[in-house]
Amino acid sequence: MSDSVAAHRLFPADPATRALAGELFAPVEHAPIISPHGHVDPLTLAEDRPFDDPATLLISKDHYVTRLLHASGVDLADLGVGGAPADPRSAWRLLAEHWHRFAGTASGYWIAEELRTLFGLTEPLAPASADRIYDAMSARLADPAFRPRALFEAFRIEVLATTDDPLDGLQTHRRLQQEGLRVLPTFRPDAYLDADSAQFDQRVHRLLDQTGHSADFAGYLRALQDRRGHFVDSGAVSADIGVLEPTTVDLDGAEAEALFARILAGRSTATERRQFRAHMLWQMARMSVDDGLVMTLHPGILRNHSTETLRRHGPDTGHDIPVTTSFAAGLRPLLERFGLVPGFHLIVFTVDETTYSREIAPLAGFYPSVFIGAPWWFLDAPDAIGRFRAAVTETAGFYRGSGFIDDTRAFLSIPVRHDTARRADAAFLARLVIEGRVRRAEAERIMTDLVDAIPRQAFKL
Repeated sequence: MSDSVAAHRLFPADPATRALAGELFAPVEHAPIISPHGHVDPLTLAEDRPFDDPATLLISKDHYVTRLLHASGVDLADLGVGGAPADPRSAWRLLAEHWHRFAGTASGYWIAEELRTLFGLTEPLAPASADRIYDAMSARLADPAFRPRALFEAFRIEVLATTDDPLDGLQTHRRLQQEGLRVLPTFRPDAYLDADSAQFDQRVHRLLDQTGHSADFAGYLRALQDRRGHFVDSGAVSADIGVLEPTTVDLDGAEAEALFARILAGRSTATERRQFRAHMLWQMARMSVDDGLVMTLHPGILRNHSTETLRRHGPDTGHDIPVTTSFAAGLRPLLERFGLVPGFHLIVFTVDETTYSREIAPLAGFYPSVFIGAPWWFLDAPDAIGRFRAAVTETAGFYRGSGFIDDTRAFLSIPVRHDTARRADAAFLARLVIEGRVRRAEAERIMTDLVDAIPRQAFKL
């Protein structure tokens, strides 16, 4: 890739729009990164150990990469997925062998950019170059400047949020904050709210035992509130909820108590467990009103689609699949009660693009509490980001959004993903300026706000 092509990557092909996109992008190219939702293990920064090897770093923990290799016939065990023992050099060679399959994909672009911008490697990945690239990366990983703490500073990360179990003591986060790194926990209670999740009853009893509350519904709610309070005291700004369907229902106390008792006794039906999930989503909103945690909602993913893959490799190994999702009706009970409450923030994400213009933008365009979640998971790619902007901007503008979230476990991919979003937004804004729909001065302000003021407002940073 020539220097000129690299400088203008992801910008429009039209020369005038391309040049303007570059001018809009330039002031934010090196702006600090605000990452208010992601999955980096805080121990990575606390322990500050050298990264293991190129394959573990860029392949085995990245489901974007492993799922496409699996679709191409590669055994996930040979990639080290799910903790399976695998030779990292062999795994890297497998990626090189199938590298042509990643052309045009977001994951292929990210890896190529990481190799170029972080490792200084421009030679195309291929079977003949695989070992040279692997060895060059290994040498770089041994450099103290490539330790996690040093990279945290080099990446200009101002805020990094993790995703954490409600019973986590959060000592690591407090230690990092005391040492000057703003690494914030995020309350992620899914396994304690979904009665169909594995070992739900055992988790609930551990929650009650740890907090000392009674084994009834009122005690269960107080236990969740206590743990949320612990997260707030440890710097958390949001609670993240992952559900299959964003359905909410407000039950009266007696009905909820009886339903909770049936679930813990193992006598509930699938319909009752679905109703319980819907009520607990409503309860999470109520608690956010009380404690101020931003409520982020990530629905619409059918988890662990392949039973055999789940059995062999465990969850989060690349076989979660998006499904059709609807918001307006399901969220109405929640918004009827809390949608107009000052200070309540609900950030709605989706992997169903059809909902952007039909439901999410209209909701955010009316309710002061509703913010539009950035393109997430299968949609955090350049073209998808452009489609997102086109779908929501005409109804809700730019300032009803969350700002970009990288949603990644792959620490090294954070700057590349934010760079991608900034370039895609610059391209979209440049087109609006060229078409006379936005003044250049407005576009310049919006560009700056998209990477700073907008995420700060949405996540109360």
